[in-house]
Amino acid sequence: MKQDRTADLIPFTIDLPFEEARRRAAVLAALGPDWDPRAALRGEDGAYALLYSGLDVEQQRLYDRLVAAGILPGEDQGRAAAR
Repeated sequence: MKQDRTADLIPFTIDLPFEEARRRAAVLAALGPDWDPRAALRGEDGAYALLYSGLDVEQQRLYDRLVAAGILPGEDQGRAAAR
């Protein structure tokens, strides 16, 4: 019969709400005071438009199929900048 060793364990607790608040504060501190979320979203929007610009006919057909299948977001759905 094995001996019960649970009394030898050291209790471990963590305050999850506090740690989440600490993590968020660290992210904002790392972004710095000059971070502009609107500018970041505009940049994301521009990058998305550039990514799918200049497609040839076959690429556009495939892109349209992927959007219709829900694999890629459409023009305004599912993109952070559109929200």
